[in-house]
Amino acid sequence: MRTAFGAGFDVPDGYLNTPSIGVPPAPVADAVAAAVEDWRRGAATPGDFDEPVARSRQAFGDLIGVPAERVAIGAAVSQLLGVVASGLPDGAKVLVAEGEFTSVTFPFAAHAHRGVTVTEAPLAQLPERVAGYDLVAVSVVQSADGAQLDLDALRAASEAAGVPVMLDATQAVGWLPLRLDWADWVVAAGYKWLMSPRGAAWLAVHPRVLDRGVPVAAGWYAGEDPWQALYGLPARLAGSARRYDLSPVWLAHVGAAVALPYLASLDLESVREHCVGLADTLRVRLGLPEAGSAIVSFDGDAERLRAAGVVASARAGKVRVGFHLYNTTDDLDLVLKAVR
Repeated sequence: MRTAFGAGFDVPDGYLNTPSIGVPPAPVADAVAAAVEDWRRGAATPGDFDEPVARSRQAFGDLIGVPAERVAIGAAVSQLLGVVASGLPDGAKVLVAEGEFTSVTFPFAAHAHRGVTVTEAPLAQLPERVAGYDLVAVSVVQSADGAQLDLDALRAASEAAGVPVMLDATQAVGWLPLRLDWADWVVAAGYKWLMSPRGAAWLAVHPRVLDRGVPVAAGWYAGEDPWQALYGLPARLAGSARRYDLSPVWLAHVGAAVALPYLASLDLESVREHCVGLADTLRVRLGLPEAGSAIVSFDGDAERLRAAGVVASARAGKVRVGFHLYNTTDDLDLVLKAVR
């Protein structure tokens, strides 16, 4: 058991695969296990999960700097972005980063039959390219290599051009302090840096675009009062971002209701310094420039790393590792030993 930032983690030496799957603090796993036990014994009821959903919704808002009433829940980034993509007018033009994760790009590309076009540009050039587009959709931190978006530059350019912005914070929220209340939409999945079970995701919706999405997966949970929206018409959807809610993946939110408030309670600047400190140390020792990101991508032999006890991923032709709050110099040393 490792202890980090006031929590215990059953994470083995060499686990550097958080960009794929985060490892939960012990209380998160315990909460999910207890919920599974209740389910097994027939002791769970649907209403039991309203409070965990509310806690995870609130904590996600706290982590990105928006009020809870702006936040919708879902199961995956691509599912939630279907809300945004379906609201675009026919012939809309979307600007994305070159090599962007496809959960960001495919929901928009799937509307090609309506004339929606998706154009790629180098990440660093996005701010200077926004004019003339109907939406910019981009990750705050790129999945493949950890490259970071210049948020200030994109905000200034998008506001000057009057172009809405959708940010995917999946590879950023949890280790990077964020204030994204200015963005039109902010989406993130919980099973990576937020250390929650897969099946919980969130979409923050700015009031100015609340009516621009389409609740394509609307069900009872998207009702103004979900427990009074179980049967019959007319549709009576919530007046807030909850109109975009997907009926929750219960066990995922049980875990998220513990993991996200824990992260929101931390000094995230200290978390960032810890994660980036380890990552940049690895970069320097590999002969790479510092990048200020918790994700490191480098040329290496994935099989050799695996044999040395390093759990990592192969992405875009390179080895990808990520340092979270539970990682230490022991993990870094395992990588260096394997590489050398």
